[in-house]
Amino acid sequence: MVRLGLVVSEFNKKEPLTERMAERARAAATEANATLVETLTVPGSYDTPLAADRLARRDDIDAVAVLGAIVSGDTDHDQVIGHAAAQGLTDVSLDRDTPVTLGITGPGMSHDEARARVSHGRSAVESAIELAEQFDAEHDESPEQ
Repeated sequence: MVRLGLVVSEFNKKEPLTERMAERARAAATEANATLVETLTVPGSYDTPLAADRLARRDDIDAVAVLGAIVSGDTDHDQVIGHAAAQGLTDVSLDRDTPVTLGITGPGMSHDEARARVSHGRSAVESAIELAEQFDAEHDESPEQ
């Protein structure tokens, strides 16, 4: 059974987009018989790498799914946040040798587009489970040294 950590950004309080993403993520974990060990909530997508790193360090977590929604504003700030979050999460995954999946939608999307993408919470968890199972199977198949 895969043990998951979940990071949920809550910046978009105008509408509970990430809350709906998290509901779908939890449902996907339940359907796959994965255990959701811990959920960390952070203020915004920019803050997700630190929380993902905290979870990825733990021995009782096999993979981390990260959820957020970056909606466009009047400036290019959403682009900066999106790139920083994606790079930070990639670094966590590689540094910790733990799958960290990117379920952050945007940047460059409207509120309507963000609403249409709440299923990315499910996708992020499904990908995390698939990667964890794949890496576990590869570990089991490798010869003892």
